Amino acid sequence: MTEQKNSLNSLVGGGYYDFWHDKHFYRVVKGSRASKKSKTTALNLIYRLMKYPWANILVIRRYSNTNRQSTYADLCWAIHHYGADSLFKCNPSMPEIIYLPTGQRIIFRGLDKALKLTSITVTQGYLAWVWVEEAYEIESADKLETIQESIRGRIDAPDAFKQITITFNPWNGRHWLKRTFFDPETRKDDVFSKTTTFRCNEWLDDKDRKRYLDLYRTNPRRARVAADGDWGVSEGLVFENNVEQIEFDPMAKITECGATAFGLDYGFGSDPTAFVAMAVDKQHREIWIYDEMYAYHQTTPETANWLKENGYQRAIIYADSASPERTQQLVDLGISNAMSVSKTPIEAGIDQLWQYKIHVHPKCENVWNEFNNYVFDSDSIGNTLNRPKDENNHEMDAIRYAMRQYMDAYDGSVGVDWNDQYHIAQEMGVEI
Repeated sequence: MTEQKNSLNSLVGGGYYDFWHDKHFYRVVKGSRASKKSKTTALNLIYRLMKYPWANILVIRRYSNTNRQSTYADLCWAIHHYGADSLFKCNPSMPEIIYLPTGQRIIFRGLDKALKLTSITVTQGYLAWVWVEEAYEIESADKLETIQESIRGRIDAPDAFKQITITFNPWNGRHWLKRTFFDPETRKDDVFSKTTTFRCNEWLDDKDRKRYLDLYRTNPRRARVAADGDWGVSEGLVFENNVEQIEFDPMAKITECGATAFGLDYGFGSDPTAFVAMAVDKQHREIWIYDEMYAYHQTTPETANWLKENGYQRAIIYADSASPERTQQLVDLGISNAMSVSKTPIEAGIDQLWQYKIHVHPKCENVWNEFNNYVFDSDSIGNTLNRPKDENNHEMDAIRYAMRQYMDAYDGSVGVDWNDQYHIAQEMGVEI
């Protein structure tokens, strides 16, 4: 037994003993870069699959097509690391992994096809464990409920347990993952949570370690997240100092501000349809966001029905100009004041929003999550580019569309380098 334990330790390494043996329903690990959390999770799940013949595994990422180069590759690496290649059949085209002695399976899915998660069945044993990798990409805690539905039901085995393993890099302290799994006042029951860092990765070489340690000198803020695995602010947030989450009375704010704005961004496929409702105080430059819609695979008639049911039938709604035919369909379905927004560059709309203090009602979870994850893009070596990344931007686009009507006369040019303006303001400590 001692020899077997020593052999396992030599394969897996240290720093994860409590994680390895934990059987809470939620097993959550946030960690710095190179803290080996993904590799250790892969090793642990393959080890458990061979140990427990009743278990099957569901592996989830936000988008299904990202599994092949990440979770699937890590699990295949773990199989090879154990020298167990002959015991597994790995199918990269699905992808899927089968443990040949028993027929147990590792199934890979994405939340972009969430409706298919609850109907997954296995032929041998039970779907007992879920691994959610890069959980930071998931927009809201509600999506976790869909994942939980995948492993519902009783498991008839004396040593059985169900578990959802969640791994991610903690780029933002405002994210729902912090409230749900780490904050004592709001965390769920039956949770094991852990923070790991590059220091527990004994396979890093000296140059790797020096690179992380050097962050404390060159970029202390980034070091807090990338080296210490602590909560921080997303690197390169587009909106950082002018947004807050706050309770307020929507009707009172509408009356006080005297103006409203409504925006709609059309979704298709894996992109959601996003709607936003706001009160706008033009004099004091304040926006009060009080309602939202965020729906996947929603048809235009379904969008029209939602707008009617929620009192926006006669609202002046500025919609995505890329789909004028869908806007016309909304009009035909009774959303009489829907119209396509005038086209302007994204940077011009963001520059306008920087000039406002933005308040977000807590019910608008998707708006809040996007504000805290909407970042500047970067090139292949990490240099920040002067454009936002095309992610976490559906409500952001809806807000820009809604505010276009309040933009001063626009001549087609931005006038200044908005990215330079942003970074100069940040360096001077000026709120924008």
